[in-house]
Amino acid sequence: MERVASPTLALRRYDASEASDMHDFHQVVLGVDGAMVMAVDGVGQRIDRHAAWLIPAGSRHDYAGLGDNRQLVLDLPASSLAVPRRLFDGARAVSIDPGLTALVAQVAAAAERLDAAAGDAQRAAAHRFQWHAAARLCDALLDDASLAAPAAGLDFARIDQWLRARLAEPLRIADLAAHCGYGMRRFHQLFVDAFGETPHRYLQRLRLDAAVILLAGGRHPLADIAGQVGFADQSAFTHAFTKRFGVAPGRWRSERH
Repeated sequence: MERVASPTLALRRYDASEASDMHDFHQVVLGVDGAMVMAVDGVGQRIDRHAAWLIPAGSRHDYAGLGDNRQLVLDLPASSLAVPRRLFDGARAVSIDPGLTALVAQVAAAAERLDAAAGDAQRAAAHRFQWHAAARLCDALLDDASLAAPAAGLDFARIDQWLRARLAEPLRIADLAAHCGYGMRRFHQLFVDAFGETPHRYLQRLRLDAAVILLAGGRHPLADIAGQVGFADQSAFTHAFTKRFGVAPGRWRSERH
């Protein structure tokens, strides 16, 4: 079975010489230490540990470091983590709150340790780390109040937060539509426009992203994880997880893959 595209995290340092880049995946640049300047599609912003750039796929970005600096760079292929499509409708620089700043520092420290690792077991650990750290960062980023509601369409950040807070519940899409004040047909259309996929598929990916975070802890039995992310039983969870990631959750946690 072909494995789904993986998010990747890298701790990078940028020198003072200006450079440019463009790629076919979304990218989030989060400040760790020092600062850099970045312009995306001609709009410039200074990035330090209190800020981040959200860069849509296909957007040219020019950048240069300001003295000694470290930035945490998250690459998001389209089929990797569940994030609303509207989040990357356009390039934007956002302020990040102290909780997310602390998480970025924690993830950066772990990434630096794994960068020095070698061997098959270490590479497997690094692969698992990429997934669970990226899932935690996206979860925190979408929970950040600095993401303003759009002028039209669904408030994608608020809906995403609502779903993430209720993953253990037997959610019905009709309930979410009613919560947002829409009938089912209209809500479905607006949801696909904002998130890039149906409510059912997006919710399924959110559940599995949350499972990756719980599996990284190594303490919860698989049956408990299944319940915490909204699956009826361990068998249904294992089937869905294996279908998406190409490996059963028990192997994901304990074996090389």
